[in-house]
Amino acid sequence: MSGKPHIVIFNPDQWRADVMGHLGNEAAVTPNLDRLAGTEAVSFRNAFCQNPVCTPSRCSFMSGWYPHVRGHRTMFHMMQEDEPVLLRTLKDNGYEVWWGGKNDLVPAQNGFDAYCDIKYKPEKLPRPETNLHAADGWRGDPEGDNYYSFYAGRLEKAPDEEAYYDGDWAMVLGAIDFIRNAPHDKPMCIYLPLLYPHPPYGVEEPWFGRIDRDRLPERTPAPDWEKKPSLLKGIYDRQKLQGWTEDRWRELRATYYGMCARVDHQFGLLLDALKEAGLYDDTAVFFFSDHGDFTGDYGLVEKTQNTFEDCLTNVPFLIKPPKGVDVQPRVSDALVELIDFPATVEALVGLTPGHTHFGRSLLPVLAGERDEHRDAVFSEGGRLHGETQAMELESTSMGTSAGLYWPRVGLQQQEGPEHTKAVMCRTRDYKYVRRFYESDELYDLRRDPRETDNRIDDPELAGVLASLKERLLTFYMETADVVPMKTDRRF
Repeated sequence: MSGKPHIVIFNPDQWRADVMGHLGNEAAVTPNLDRLAGTEAVSFRNAFCQNPVCTPSRCSFMSGWYPHVRGHRTMFHMMQEDEPVLLRTLKDNGYEVWWGGKNDLVPAQNGFDAYCDIKYKPEKLPRPETNLHAADGWRGDPEGDNYYSFYAGRLEKAPDEEAYYDGDWAMVLGAIDFIRNAPHDKPMCIYLPLLYPHPPYGVEEPWFGRIDRDRLPERTPAPDWEKKPSLLKGIYDRQKLQGWTEDRWRELRATYYGMCARVDHQFGLLLDALKEAGLYDDTAVFFFSDHGDFTGDYGLVEKTQNTFEDCLTNVPFLIKPPKGVDVQPRVSDALVELIDFPATVEALVGLTPGHTHFGRSLLPVLAGERDEHRDAVFSEGGRLHGETQAMELESTSMGTSAGLYWPRVGLQQQEGPEHTKAVMCRTRDYKYVRRFYESDELYDLRRDPRETDNRIDDPELAGVLASLKERLLTFYMETADVVPMKTDRRF
């Protein structure tokens, strides 16, 4: 490889880490990810996002800042013009940046010119009915038990279509076309933030029928709600899924797995395009999701904004470096955070960031020089009482009972304990969550990997609790602010 490597950022939405075959899930159909992890990439089993919903997570992994640094805790507070964004950094350093897919990162009113050379718009637009959020006839009776389930099931392709041509297919095909016509005089960066497998849970054949329902792992059952965050109990009551049979849950979960299988197939098409164009060896490929999904665990669907169960915060994260960069392909058990993504890109490209951030390059882990990276990982969300600007009142349709997200957003817009500010400190063995206005959480992950037994008041774990509180204090002291690189004249 001569010069800077090409960068591909393949970024599906709401993919939980455990739905991958090479991590031991027999029901997952992810042959392209599995093959890559076995031959050319490192897959991180213990990768964690810094917020369990879209916008705050993206603001974090594109800047290297935790959400608290500038208050990115809602869907309506995006990266401002004075804040660092990796895409802009790459563009300013000579990359041809192509962005195809959703935003949830920068203010739409400001446009995208500062962050990319091409904000892709397909010539062939998807049919309106492929937007399952808008075409919600699949929801059924508002008083029924499917109205808030997000379950749409098998999707039907148009007679003249090979696939269910929606926004994701449009963006993937656009990225492949860009690869075939890549610029010859500069390196390229492809940012592909897809919508799948974000619910509604719906997928076309062959992926709908490709999942063996009998191989699905067991769901995490509904816990003792008295010891869990009140937001979860509120959503549980409002979603009205308590009467679902295990067969119905199995179909919902299999559909989600089918959505992941479709994304894996699309990822494989992109890798094939890189190989056909002769660009594969010179390309660094990053595959990761912004956060996870309940998918039936705890009797819940979708996600929350201020709880940090592993199904929400533990995400897929694979890195294939360009040829010439040392890599020991494997599944790594290192604890890593998504804010390590921009630091790794900077190390590959040879960039010195123009701002303080908290990511750490993963190149030594890729090379097999070590398999320890962090002693703890962190995620945070929620709000304080009085922070009406963080209630997401802009979600007017979502905050009414007709809205698909009403079980969650309606609670966020109340001044109760449900949407309290909270932060997670997770080590290999324990998880501590500090919460305002209600009880903290403490889980022994060795004995209770499903996080159903909150042992915050257990004297047996008093020493563990004290050490995690001390670690959380250190985390906040280390990351509480960022001093600008540019100094001002005093005289």
